Parts: sequence; structure tokens; C-alpha cells
Amino acid sequence: MDVEAAAERIAGLVRPLTVMEAGPEYAPGAEVFLGLEFMQHTGSFKARGAANLLAAMLAAGTVPDAGIVSATGRNADIGFAWAARMFGIPATVFLTESAAKARVDRLRALGADVRVFGRTQEQAQDNAGLFMARTGAIDAYTFDDNLTSAGAGTILLECLNAIPKLDTIVLAVGAGGMFSGVAAVADGRGIRVVGAEPEGSCALHAALAADAVLDVDIDSIAADSLGAPRISAAALSWARSADARSVVVDDDAIIRARRSLWEGYGLVVEHGSATALAALSTGAYRPGRGERVGVILCGANTDPTDLRA
Repeated sequence: MDVEAAAERIAGLVRPLTVMEAGPEYAPGAEVFLGLEFMQHTGSFKARGAANLLAAMLAAGTVPDAGIVSATGRNADIGFAWAARMFGIPATVFLTESAAKARVDRLRALGADVRVFGRTQEQAQDNAGLFMARTGAIDAYTFDDNLTSAGAGTILLECLNAIPKLDTIVLAVGAGGMFSGVAAVADGRGIRVVGAEPEGSCALHAALAADAVLDVDIDSIAADSLGAPRISAAALSWARSADARSVVVDDDAIIRARRSLWEGYGLVVEHGSATALAALSTGAYRPGRGERVGVILCGANTDPTDLRA
């Protein structure tokens, strides 16, 4: 995975990572730094991988006339729509009928052709598949996860410039794209990677637990169609080879961590993003004295009205 090449491709296109030091409340005795990636274009780290993917495809001449399709129902859709507009590539996004109007409006403002079909995510993805078969458009989410993960991995390269002698990086894990890219960078630099997941969605943790008992078929774990895989094959592979570990936190801890960022620092992030901080505040990951820990806050596409509830 060539993260350095990704950094060159997206330089000047994405916003550089802002890093700030946190107080001692999250991990007494350690030095904790917050990587404010939620300030990125589109409000999440997804802009990095999308920009790297489309820049590489343009350079290789592999972008079809019909452009790209995205049907994840999450931040990846916004990231791909943003990158597609930047490069002048058609983007078609399929959403469910229950999609929030604000999400639909934002995607259309980015120039995406938004098509609202189906009551479930699976139905939206099926419609996207039919569209791709008819037009030749490609699924940006699954076309080349090495390129999107490498784009996400540039976060750690920038973290290292801002935090000398970093020991550990803590990040939330969804499908594993950011985890893969960050672990690829950390592996050659002696940095520990801690992936944090909520109890209700801990695919990486479960896969690693199963792997400790029997040899898991990595390829069977990744999805081969539209939508998020349970956990990417690359994420599990890097978790096996790098100095990586997985922790799980409960929903109440995530809510408290998110609120603490608002009350203590005036920062508004998604619950999923706050999962990384909850790994420290709960002691699910307990740094040693003097350990220098970076925590990636990766997304802010959220409704802030419940922060005072």
C-alpha cells in the first residue's frame, strides 16, 4: 500500500490535519493529542481516500464515461461526490427513501445525481448495481480499496509531522479502510495501532478473536458487492501483521466521550468518531506513563442538538 504516493496525489486538494493537545482527563500520566480530521472537506476522512482513488484513476485513464456510483448510505457517499466534483467526474448516489433530506440536499449541492430508491439499504444497492450494469459506471467504494485506504493512511503521516515521537495511534473502526491505511504507515515505524469499536458493531474484534482460535479465510470476510463489508480483508491482514490491537466500548461511554469534547473543547463530532476517545476514557486501552498517544477524531456529520440533552 503506497501511502507516500497517495500523499503526493492529494497534496493541496485536502485540508492538512490539525492537531491539538488534550488535557490529562482522558489518560492520566500519558500525553494525549487529538487529530481533528473531522475538519476535513465533507466533514470526514473519506475525502482523502476518494481524492486519491479518483486522481489515480484519472492518471491511469480508467474512469468510465458514466463516472462513479456510491451507495453506502454513509460518509463515503459525500466523500466520493466531493472528489468527483473536484475532478469533473459524473457521480451517481443511490439512497434509501428514509435518507435524511439534509444528506440528499448536500449531495446534490456537490453535483451528484441523487437517486432515492428502495426502503432498505440493500434495495438501494441493488438499484445501483442495475445502473452500473446498464451504463458502465463503477462502484467507487469497492473498485480499489488499496487506493482509498492509502488515502486515509496519509492522516498518520501528517500526525507524525505534528507529534514527534508518537507511540500509539487510536482510531475508530468501521469497515476498516482508515485502520488499514494507518496500520500500513505505523507498521514500519514502530507505532502501536489501537482500533476502537462499539459493542453493537465490532467486526474487527470478532474476526481477530475467531482468528486466534482458527485460521480465518480473509477473502471471505470482505464484501464483493456494493456497500460496506463486515470488515475489510486488508484491515484484518494489517491487524495480524502490525503492532495492532482491538478494543470494544459500550454506547454510554461513546456518548459521554462525545459530550466531553463539546463541554471541554467546544468540538462536535459524530458518535462513531468519539468511539476512539472512549477507548481511552474507559480504560479499554490504558497507555503507560509518558506514552504519547494520538487520537483521530474522524467525522463530524452529526446533529449537534442533542449535546445538551
